[in-house]
Amino acid sequence: MSKLHFILIILCSWSSISFAQDKYAADVTSENAIISALYESISGPKGERRDWDRLRYLLTPEARLIPTRPASETKRVPCYLTLDDFIRQGDQWLVDNGFYEEEIARTTESFGLITHVWSTYQSKWTPDGKPFARGINSIQLMNDGERWWIVNLYWAAETDDHPLPKKYLK
Repeated sequence: MSKLHFILIILCSWSSISFAQDKYAADVTSENAIISALYESISGPKGERRDWDRLRYLLTPEARLIPTRPASETKRVPCYLTLDDFIRQGDQWLVDNGFYEEEIARTTESFGLITHVWSTYQSKWTPDGKPFARGINSIQLMNDGERWWIVNLYWAAETDDHPLPKKYLK
């Protein structure tokens, strides 16, 4: 590869990164901004792909998305996913079905650069539709002094055996 080709590749890569930083910069300026961007990035109508670049911009490269899944009729277990795993498993389903998740309550605790958010959500098929599920997102955030990052996102849906606690509905 010639030096010119190498330089062009570097410049193109740098300009793509710079574009993403400019396009999504407002999403990481505050706790509220990053939580709103998280919900917006996974929500959308049937037939529309999600902006996975936006979601990727919110997360640290090592972040995990951790849904809980049934292991049996009485037991649930965490399922550890990278963002790429999550996209592979959910992309087509979201396009085929449409899905909206919105925050209905939040409890936040912080220590230094670490913030933990208990974000209570409801899920709907359409923006104005009736909720078909509720649950809690446990979101670990970090502010590195320049921007906010999602370090991990761990969630569980409400069940008959595990209704949402009242303190997470305020």
